[in-house]
Amino acid sequence: MSTRKTLRKRRAPYLLAVALLAASALLYAATRFNGPDPAEHRPLPQVPPTSQLQAAPQVELTDLTWSDYHGVRLPSSVADGPFRTVDGTASGFSRTPRGALLAAIHIVVRADARWGPGVFEPTITHQVTGPDQGVLMEAVRGFHAVLAPESRKAYAVIEGFRWQGYTPDAASVEIVSAGPGDGSVTVRAATRLQVQWQAGDWRLVAPPGGEWGNSAAAIHSTDGYTLFPAGR
Repeated sequence: MSTRKTLRKRRAPYLLAVALLAASALLYAATRFNGPDPAEHRPLPQVPPTSQLQAAPQVELTDLTWSDYHGVRLPSSVADGPFRTVDGTASGFSRTPRGALLAAIHIVVRADARWGPGVFEPTITHQVTGPDQGVLMEAVRGFHAVLAPESRKAYAVIEGFRWQGYTPDAASVEIVSAGPGDGSVTVRAATRLQVQWQAGDWRLVAPPGGEWGNSAAAIHSTDGYTLFPAGR
């Protein structure tokens, strides 16, 4: 199989987790998990034992500021970050539950191939950690090499989240995003993200095998998730 065909084959699961980023990812999420209960086909990865992660407190959402990033509305906070935005990258988050939440969202979005190596390479190099960091970088570079120019914009909405656990050193959270599917159907996916506090900032843990599809699943309802305020 040629390199280009291999990259095309790997593109579907990669796009799924970047359900945070693109309608095509969300459409894949909806079609990949056919059947009455998507979770039966692809459960989300397990979080660390509860002895390591604790239930997170409530976070204030009404004072967040939302701004467009290549078609995705991203939240930010004067109190919790990001405190530094340079050349498309964003870093500097508070060591709080809301800081961890904002870091997870910003880092995974900016680690996407669509924005080019000027954004995803420093993001993955400096803001992603874990044993699969290098594999993720390789996958994103390969995906960028076959991207069509018209694909370099995303059409998705970050709708909400659900904590799996939080401590000042580590956090795990599911992010729900939505986008257009076939016709007027809205499709949704939940992507489980983990962050760790390292060297004075939150770092995103690379997904298993370097593919975000291994950390995502299609969902049919936002029940049980905390939704971001409407009208943002």
